Amino acid sequence: MRLTPRDQGLRWLEQAQADLKWVRHLAQEGAHYLVCFLAQQAAEKALKGILYGLGEEQVVGHSVRRLSQRVAETGAAAAGIGAQVDHWGVLDSYYIPTRYPNGLPEDIPARVYNREAAASALALAEEVLAQVERWFAAPAS
Repeated sequence: MRLTPRDQGLRWLEQAQADLKWVRHLAQEGAHYLVCFLAQQAAEKALKGILYGLGEEQVVGHSVRRLSQRVAETGAAAAGIGAQVDHWGVLDSYYIPTRYPNGLPEDIPARVYNREAAASALALAEEVLAQVERWFAAPAS
């Protein structure tokens, strides 16, 4: 049986929530570079959840900034998401360099990303997920 758009969107949100649980755990363990990367991933999945929830068949791309813009452009209550585009877009800077040594000049992600970067990335991802959770909790219009 084919899922409704809302159910499909909720699948994406549920995965983002599961990812965020592990981001918090990794933050406690000091895996700062992984926290930064997985925070970006959780935010990306949550935003894709709204787009799938609105009925999009295929949502491509990894940019939190661009996905935020797309959600805001739908006018789907976007619950203030448009105002967060630039703020949340910072997460995009963690998509590649947190994973690959060639993304950083003469260093590796495990040494470059610190507690402050991880805390900031986690806070941004938590903001995104909270906003998306509010969107799904709101009555459908």
